[in-house]
Amino acid sequence: MPLRALSGWTPKDLNGDLVAGVTLAAITIPEQMATARLGGFQPEIGFFAFVAASLAFALFGANRYLSAGADSTITPLFAGGLALLATTGSPQYVTLAAMLALMVGLIVALSGMLRLGWIADLLSVPVTTGFLAGIAVHIVVSQLPGLLGLPHETGETLARIGEIAANLHLTNPYCLALGLGVFLIVLIGERISPRIPAALIGVVLATLAVSLFGLADRGVDVLGALPNGLPSPGIPEISLDDARGLLPLALLIAIVVMVQTAATSRSFASQEAPDVNRDFVGVGAGSIASGLFGAFPVNASPPRTAIVAHTGGRSQLACLVAAAIVLALGAFGGGLLSNVPQAALAGILLFVAQHILRWQVFVNVYRQAPVEFALILITMAAIVALPIQAGVAIGIGLSLLHGVWSATRTQPIELQQVPGTSVWWPPVTPGPGQPGVLVAAFQAPLSFVNADRFKRGLGALIDAKGKGLKLVVLEASNIVEIDYTAAQALIETIAHCRKAGAVFAIARLESLRAQEALSRFGIADLVGTQRIFHSVDAAIKALRPGQPAAEQENAP
Repeated sequence: MPLRALSGWTPKDLNGDLVAGVTLAAITIPEQMATARLGGFQPEIGFFAFVAASLAFALFGANRYLSAGADSTITPLFAGGLALLATTGSPQYVTLAAMLALMVGLIVALSGMLRLGWIADLLSVPVTTGFLAGIAVHIVVSQLPGLLGLPHETGETLARIGEIAANLHLTNPYCLALGLGVFLIVLIGERISPRIPAALIGVVLATLAVSLFGLADRGVDVLGALPNGLPSPGIPEISLDDARGLLPLALLIAIVVMVQTAATSRSFASQEAPDVNRDFVGVGAGSIASGLFGAFPVNASPPRTAIVAHTGGRSQLACLVAAAIVLALGAFGGGLLSNVPQAALAGILLFVAQHILRWQVFVNVYRQAPVEFALILITMAAIVALPIQAGVAIGIGLSLLHGVWSATRTQPIELQQVPGTSVWWPPVTPGPGQPGVLVAAFQAPLSFVNADRFKRGLGALIDAKGKGLKLVVLEASNIVEIDYTAAQALIETIAHCRKAGAVFAIARLESLRAQEALSRFGIADLVGTQRIFHSVDAAIKALRPGQPAAEQENAP
């Protein structure tokens, strides 16, 4: 249903949406200009990206507060990838960016339509933290020339750092003062209240300083008058080879967009439960609209969304109000921005860079999970030292490998009964247990990644009991899935158990998917439905050693 994010709106919500919309516009204007410059585009392109994303999300998204538009998280990613295909800022570069926006938008929107919201969970917190830290380094390195008044450098990040260091003696003090001044204004304003449009205040003050003191004549680089008017919609024309070259980059950007959109949607959900898949459709439609108007891929923005939620916004009307203000400035107010210094935009982006560094997560992971802290450092180093899209791919691969590694470490464990209860629990210190009985648990889904470890581990527990073992009960409450490879391992384990002279039973298999797998792979028939129980206690009472065979056969 279109306009879902406006459903239930009433006139009494108007004041809250207007206040939130004006506040959002004040924060968005300098941010979108800075982000567009970060990507190698004219500042007004950032305005059009924001307007297109806001309109599309209001039409197709679900979250009442989510703000989409140009985003500093993904901009270094696609700027680095596009720079390998075309000269930054050239007409071909702009055309490729527009096509990339269409491709990313289609991937994200289709993912939402196909209900693939689980893709957002592909990146673990440590990998995401390392990814953002690497992006922060890219932002800082890209903005240091503007901050210092040095010529803009191109090439790999490490080489650019060396060139900037070699030219430090050429620093323009006026640029440095303007940039650091804006950075401090934004930093202090954010500490006082996120509602303060500190970035706009900083840019206005820096622009006044340029005009009053003639700083443009002292080496301070300014934007110059921006063209008025609106872009004409159209499908960008590129070759098939260029489209194929963009596809890997589009997939990487789409994954990052889905991760950030899901996090934003869940963090700023309105009264109803978040609909991540519908928000994928909205943000994807935003990128498509952005591409049709000659801009670049867009993303959900947690800081801007927080502004809408915390300044009284009630619906997507707040984002539409902000979009109308930004559109008016882009269409008719280009002359107002002519004396905006590049150093001021660099100061805003330096604030963004330090803001996305999750220092507390760094500290917590270092203290609590040293192995995962290595993931942060490796991902960050890959993003900084390698071509940025390669670094992202490595980060995603590390996250997936870490998840698989965690699953492969699971071992079958023996449970013992808590005295005086019917509860079976991993023992703090091994005890004698019940004679002739082994109760074992496997605390993970059974799949190809851990099937052999399950088979060998449970077989070892069975062998350790010796000839006195008469009953094996698999406590299966944590087995939520069983794939083909794991099913074969379970069948072989049942055969091993019977060869050892013991009866095999299953208890507490609660997962419907796992129950269906038992039937599909013939394991339920192999075990016998009379040996599948709701509790370990029921299994032992029905099949305990020494019970007459006829009584066992008739056990529930």
